[in-house]
Amino acid sequence: MLLIPCPYCGNRPEIEFAYGGEAHVVRAAAPRTVDDTAWTEFLYFRKNPRGDHAERWRHAYGCGRFFNVKRNTYTDQIEASYRIGETLP
Repeated sequence: MLLIPCPYCGNRPEIEFAYGGEAHVVRAAAPRTVDDTAWTEFLYFRKNPRGDHAERWRHAYGCGRFFNVKRNTYTDQIEASYRIGETLP
């Protein structure tokens, strides 16, 4: 079982968490001000690297807060967890 370090609650089993997608995704602009291609890319296209990746998680069965995790998608090793708004370690 994977232990995910919540920056608010400490290490907890993965079944307490919900995956929230790629971290640090910046919304370009309002949908009405960008073309269809740019808006489609924002909504549907995300990185899917083999290796280090920043992800957003929610401690659904704990504190309920969102936070970011730097995880290696190949080894499933978590390198760091940090609060929303903090920079990638």
